[in-house]
Amino acid sequence: MKRSQLTYLFSLLFFVLGISNSTAQSGDQMLDGIGETGLIARYIFDENTKDWSRNNLHASTNAEEVNFVVNAQFEQALQLTGETYLSLPQTTLNTIESLSISAWVQLNTIKKGQQLFDFSSSSNTHFSAETAADETVKIGLKQGSKSISASIPDVVPNEWQHLVIVLDFTTQNLETYLNGRLIAKQPTAALDLNSFFDTESNKLTIGKNVNGLLHDFRIYRIPLRQNQIETIYNNALGKEEAVVNERHEPEDNLQVFDKDVPQLYNQYLSNVADVTVETVVGQLPRLPRFVDATYKLPVNTSQVRVIWPAPKDNSSVLQPGQYEITGSISGTSFKPKATVLVKAVQPSKTPVRKLTSFALNEVNLNNTSLGDHSKFIENRNKFIDTLAQTNPDSFLYMFRNAFGQEQPEGATPLGVWDTQETKLRGHATGHYLTAIAQAYASTGYDKALQKNFEDKMNYMVNTLYDLSQLSGKPKTEGGAYVEDPSSVPPGPGSTAYTSDLSEDGIRTDYWNWGKGFISAYPPDQFIMLEHGAKYGGQETQVWAPYYTLHKILAGLIDVYEVSGNPKALQVAEGMAAWVHTRLSKLPTETLITMWNTYIAGELGGINESLAHLHRITGKSEYLETAKLFDNIKVFYGDAEHTHGLAKNVDTYRGLHANQHIPQIMGALELYRNSNSPEYYHIADNFWYKTKNDYMYSIGGVAGARNPANAECFVAQPATLYENGLSAGGQNETCGTYNMLKLTRGLFFYNQQPELMDYYEQALYNQILASVAENSPANTYHIPLRPGSRKQFSNADMSGFTCCNGTAIESSTKLQNSIYFKSVDNKALYVNLFVPSTLTWKEQDVVITQETSFPREDHTKLTVNGKGKFELNLRIPGWATAGVELKINGKTQKIAIEAGSYLSLDRKWKNGDTIELKMPFTFHLDPIMDQENIASLFYGPVLLAAQEDAPRTDFRKITLNAEDLGKTITGDPKALEFTIDGTTFKPFFETYERHSVYLDVSLKN
Repeated sequence: MKRSQLTYLFSLLFFVLGISNSTAQSGDQMLDGIGETGLIARYIFDENTKDWSRNNLHASTNAEEVNFVVNAQFEQALQLTGETYLSLPQTTLNTIESLSISAWVQLNTIKKGQQLFDFSSSSNTHFSAETAADETVKIGLKQGSKSISASIPDVVPNEWQHLVIVLDFTTQNLETYLNGRLIAKQPTAALDLNSFFDTESNKLTIGKNVNGLLHDFRIYRIPLRQNQIETIYNNALGKEEAVVNERHEPEDNLQVFDKDVPQLYNQYLSNVADVTVETVVGQLPRLPRFVDATYKLPVNTSQVRVIWPAPKDNSSVLQPGQYEITGSISGTSFKPKATVLVKAVQPSKTPVRKLTSFALNEVNLNNTSLGDHSKFIENRNKFIDTLAQTNPDSFLYMFRNAFGQEQPEGATPLGVWDTQETKLRGHATGHYLTAIAQAYASTGYDKALQKNFEDKMNYMVNTLYDLSQLSGKPKTEGGAYVEDPSSVPPGPGSTAYTSDLSEDGIRTDYWNWGKGFISAYPPDQFIMLEHGAKYGGQETQVWAPYYTLHKILAGLIDVYEVSGNPKALQVAEGMAAWVHTRLSKLPTETLITMWNTYIAGELGGINESLAHLHRITGKSEYLETAKLFDNIKVFYGDAEHTHGLAKNVDTYRGLHANQHIPQIMGALELYRNSNSPEYYHIADNFWYKTKNDYMYSIGGVAGARNPANAECFVAQPATLYENGLSAGGQNETCGTYNMLKLTRGLFFYNQQPELMDYYEQALYNQILASVAENSPANTYHIPLRPGSRKQFSNADMSGFTCCNGTAIESSTKLQNSIYFKSVDNKALYVNLFVPSTLTWKEQDVVITQETSFPREDHTKLTVNGKGKFELNLRIPGWATAGVELKINGKTQKIAIEAGSYLSLDRKWKNGDTIELKMPFTFHLDPIMDQENIASLFYGPVLLAAQEDAPRTDFRKITLNAEDLGKTITGDPKALEFTIDGTTFKPFFETYERHSVYLDVSLKN
């Protein structure tokens, strides 16, 4: 029986389980109300033992064949007879925060010794569930000489039973469930659960000595809650229908605070100013998120955060006039007012692009002024050194496989999301192309290393070029072929398109694929999406074909721009033409449906790449194709462009964050190429809303509990506490990578200091903080709940998630935003304080920046050469303790404002020095809707409490209201501090358990 015939519809990342077609969801955002980030592995046992999660942790058996039988309840199930059992990969349970196991079991008899699972490690830990003679299942936990046990009674033979075992590391409890009911809760405080399974000597088996049937065995890294378990149980039996993207009850035990709990400075509020703003007809006003306020005692702020209503359309501004909006302030009864003056429509004024970046080879990273490696060099070297050791054939493996070509001797495929049957395969190759291009441009300091990357680039491009030349051309002279991309037929012997990529099922008839096609899988997924295919693991479902293509196109363009390789451009143009031929024939309604289909329609930033390709080649069809990727529903509200982001309406609340951020970058690139004001408004409005209403303190912008999907924006703006802080993690790292790209792109047009303040915050506190201590392993999600721990992966670059992919890009271009220049080469912007050397060829000067920032609060710039130009120095928003400027050693008596750019326009002489001192102070970054929950910063550096165990509550600290530093001790040069006996360190140097958010009280 084929998977497409099963009634269990499965989505590879976010799944919905249903017992009949009526409960099947369309590839949307949940598995029984549980976001995918909590899922480690899922074995459905419908006709194989593969892991149906994205993690490819496929089970193996001790027998040549296993038996799957037809079953009235679940159509198919795995039959075990006592001889056969399954083994899981050793790393399945590494770096878990908690552990939940869910399984449907039908035992023929309840006899002693049937092991439903048996997980152990050489460190003398053991976790198992096995039957006893008294019709119970015994759960055992053993660690050294200590042990804990529990029982699930009344397990009935020859009937399907749903068993769930939860190990909650935070509450230190073992919970057992039978058929949706909580059976028992057993304390586990005697054991050190944190040391369970963090080893590659794990032995993990399922089904030893079992006589019966097994179906839908799931492993989660989170503690499932009662309502989630009930939903899994009821959905499987068809008792209720899962509702996509909806949460009926709180999914976890996040702390609830009384409304009268003092919330930081808000407890001292005495008055809040009302505001007046202007807008034009059709455009929702941009309301200030912080307004002037007065306090009952001196505190280190003169403003307060206001939460304004967030309309879903622009009906309030369709006519000229005046209206009033009432806001709220967390934890208070203050209701500030905003008077909105709606004026008649005026021509949109949008900025021109004033700045541009320096090439990567024009900025070199240096050691710090103390002589050691900066964090930038440290992270760069981890990635550059490992990339140099990679084998390009691994990144080409699935491309050759798709085209039916032989693999070179010794070639091995990548893992994780690039395996044989994974529908996103090839995505890592695009990231790899960009990373090796950037590495090539950045390694002029080591010619042998640079040659390594040059050879890799040429090999990759030559191979992809040769494969692309096969598409749409006869295999043999005079043979049949299909050159027209819009006429691609189904595979040989098939009447339908399919996403089957198995070794036996994949089509390799490249002569029928249309001229110019290149991918690591056949064209079927693109065509299926046009016909309404949803996201999932079945052969009738797809996984983001245009997302994958974007990575490849972007990588090819990056190679072309640093090396001039004409084949790279030719391959990119060939695929762009293929896409143009297909999409230009589709009606607008179909495109709207495609780009609003969850994950299946995720297009990455392909609109950006196509617009970029237009700029390189001057070919108008690429710009036209880029516009076909407009997400009309999000950008404009509807096909009539009624509202949407273009008119400052938040149309993306609750949506998948990183599915949409790259689309916004594409809008900005389209503005650059088409000069359409709407595109600029889309990008600018999105950034302002996202930064102010959806951002966590590390700079990331996703992590919803509502919807039940940690990769989504929260369901309502400015509700990060009520609806955020998902147990599955927050702040998908590649989302922040894309936010940084958008931020620098906007800064080229509008030099607002807050843009680069955000850039610094996210760069230091998420991107630099996302890398492991001793390898280039990096984070996917970064959990921000109390006592959390980062989880790193892909140390050897052998298997990539999306965030592993963007990590190799981020860490090979860390110098790309330290300096910008004006397009006329008359002005220089110094944005970041990083030890580095800039070669400004057009001005014939070299500028060296010496600093140990952020271990020092000052930096020194030295001009080598001479010339007249305007030097613009960023004065960070956090630099509120006064800033000192010296030129050639002499203090300048000028007013310097925090949160600005200081402009110095003069004729610079050889040897001129500019010194900037910006004393660090402590400040808090609170969650907008629960302000006593806040992160502590020292200057730009997020300080994390170093924890030795998970926590159920936020760590409480008390600080002085007038001067936070009065209650903090420590060593500023080491960036290590102590509060109430707890150590606080930079988050970018935190590798074990941490608390980023704290429960802060202020005292006089």
